[in-house]
Amino acid sequence: MLSAFISSLRTVDLRRKILFTLGIVILYRVGAAIPSPGVNYPNIQQCIADVSGGESAQIYSLINLFSGGALLQLTVFAVGVMPYITASIIVQLLTVVIPRFEQLRKEGQAGQAKMTQYTRYLSIALAILQATSIVALAANGGLLQGCTLDIIEGQSEGLNIFTLVVIVLVMTAGAALVMWMGELVTERGIGNGMSLLIFAGIAARIPIEGQTILESRGGMVFALVCVAALVIIIGVVFVEQGQRRIPVQYAKRMVGRRMYGGTSTYLPLKVNQAGVIPVIFASSLIYIPHLISQLVASAGDGTNTNTSWWQTFIAENLTNPADPIYIAMYFGLIVFFTYFYVSISFNPDERADEMKKYGGFIPGIRPGKATADYLRFVLSRITLPGSIYLGVIAVLPNLFLEMGNTGSVQNLPFGGTAVLIMVGVGLDTIKQIESQLMQRNYEGFLK
Repeated sequence: MLSAFISSLRTVDLRRKILFTLGIVILYRVGAAIPSPGVNYPNIQQCIADVSGGESAQIYSLINLFSGGALLQLTVFAVGVMPYITASIIVQLLTVVIPRFEQLRKEGQAGQAKMTQYTRYLSIALAILQATSIVALAANGGLLQGCTLDIIEGQSEGLNIFTLVVIVLVMTAGAALVMWMGELVTERGIGNGMSLLIFAGIAARIPIEGQTILESRGGMVFALVCVAALVIIIGVVFVEQGQRRIPVQYAKRMVGRRMYGGTSTYLPLKVNQAGVIPVIFASSLIYIPHLISQLVASAGDGTNTNTSWWQTFIAENLTNPADPIYIAMYFGLIVFFTYFYVSISFNPDERADEMKKYGGFIPGIRPGKATADYLRFVLSRITLPGSIYLGVIAVLPNLFLEMGNTGSVQNLPFGGTAVLIMVGVGLDTIKQIESQLMQRNYEGFLK
C-alpha cells in the first residue's frame, strides 16, 4: 500500500488531483472555523462547553458532526453540506413520481446536467430555510438550551433584524460555496467531493472527542473505546465489501465476420446496496419534529404556558438519543429508507432488459420477466441484513449513551454513523486511486 501511494505521488496528473483535493479540504476546514458576522465567538464557545451534555447538544450532535462542529458554533459553513445532500436525495426520489425527471435521467449527460441544476436550486432553498431556523433558534435560546450568555451581539438588549439577516445570508452563501467546492473536487480531484468534505469534518472531530473521553473517563475507558472502534471498523469493512455475485453468461453472436460474446461474468449485488444514504436521511428527518416544536414554542408570545400533546410527546421521547422510543424510531426509519432507496436506485426490470438486449442470461433463469423476478427476489433477501446492519451500527452510540454515563453522544466519531461514512468514503477514494494506478500498470492499494 505504501509503494502504491508513492507511485500515485510520482504520477504528475494524479499528484495534482490529490494536492487539489487536499487544498479544498483545508479551505473547507478554515471556513468551518470562521464565525459569522454578529456572532459572539467567545460566548458561544463558553456555552458549548457548559451545555455539552444537554438535550439540545444531544439532538443536534449528529448534524453538528456532519458539519465538523461548525453548526453549534454558528460559523460561515454552519449549514455545511446537508442542504445539498438532502436536495440530491429528494431529486432522486422525485424521479419515481415525476415523469419529467425520469425522462431526464434516461437522456444521459445532458439530462444529468439539468437534474444537477435543479439540485443546486433546491439546495439554495433548503440552505436558506436551514440557516433561518438555526439563527431563529440561536436568537431565542433554543439552539443551546441553558446558556445565559449572548450568542448574538446585542441579544440581551434586543435583536437587530439587520444582524439576523446578515447572518442568514452569510450562512447561505457559505452553503453555496461548500456545494461549489464539493463539485470541484468531484470534477478535478479524487473521490466524491461532498463525501470527502463530510469525511474531513468527522476526522477533524476525532482528536477533540478523544481528548474529552481521555480527560473525563480515564485511560482505561479511552483504550476500550479505541478497541471497540477498531472492531467496528473491521466489521464495517467486512460488510461493505460483501456482495452477492450472480453469474451471467453471454451467448455467442456473429457481427459481420467476427464473433462476439461467449463470456462469463457476474452481476455484483452489495449487501449494503444503499450505502450511508438511509442513515443520513433518517438522521435529518428525526430531528425535524424537535426543530418544529422549538420554532412553535419560540413563535409564541410567552403568555400561554400550555403545550399540546405532540409537543409533550416530542419533549419526552424525541429529544434524548438514549430514549428507547427515539432509538426504535431511528432504527425503523433507517430500515424503511434502506428498502426505499434500494428500490429506486436498482431497477431489476431495467437490468433484465439490458442483459436480454446484449444476449446475456443467468444460468437456469429465462431471460426477460423471469430474470427480473429473480433479481428482485435476491435483492429483497440481501437488503434485509443490509438494513439491519445499517440500523445497528447507527444506533450503537445511542445504546451506549447511558451505559457509558457520558451525558452526550461523545463517542460519535469513534462509532456508528461516523465509521460508516469514513470507511465508505475511504474505500471509495482508494478504489478510484487504484483504478488510475492500474491504467499505468502500477500495483494498487487493494490486493
